[in-house]
Amino acid sequence: MPSVKQGSHWEQISNSWCANTNSFNEAYFGGGLGPNLKQMEGFNNSSTDENIGLLVMKKRVMVVVDQSSHSKHAMIWALTHVTNKGDILTLLQIVSPCISQGYEFSSPCLATSLGSLCKACKPEVEVEALVIQGPKMDTIMSQVKKLEVSVLVLGLKNSHPPLLNCLCLKNSTEEFVEECIDVLECLTIGVRKQTKGVGGYLISTRWHKNFWLLA
Repeated sequence: MPSVKQGSHWEQISNSWCANTNSFNEAYFGGGLGPNLKQMEGFNNSSTDENIGLLVMKKRVMVVVDQSSHSKHAMIWALTHVTNKGDILTLLQIVSPCISQGYEFSSPCLATSLGSLCKACKPEVEVEALVIQGPKMDTIMSQVKKLEVSVLVLGLKNSHPPLLNCLCLKNSTEEFVEECIDVLECLTIGVRKQTKGVGGYLISTRWHKNFWLLA
């Protein structure tokens, strides 16, 4: 797995966000959103620690990654706010069937380098990178089912300008994330990083839309 260059932009961001590892878990488990995550998180993914005789809960968190900044923000957010020790973080990169041959060969470097970044930030979490060619929705649905994903995290672009928001216009990313939230059986979370002036994240699930998480 390729190493991450020191001083890179995303490495700096990951280092600054690693301190917030438990923020989302505390908000979901300790606050009003707690019951929903506990019910939908997929606790069927568990193992037994023979040394202490306890059932250890382990979940698989999947993030769909690409070259966009919002997908990378979602990846770091999932790593620092959703995963715990022993969990599996799967980075799924989907390559369109119509992409040129040359791009297909260079494309996997993205998922691999992001995987190295996540492992360096949080070594107690198992990280795997998948690069699959195919239609986006069909690929996500098949991998969620095949890997028994507990939580799927998708990045959302920043909001429209106020005028467009008033007109209730949605971009294609928002529509796609909403479709995933509606049709997938696992807990699916849309994550939008707020602007610098506001801070925090807007979280969307099947039960909550644009829930503001200040962390």
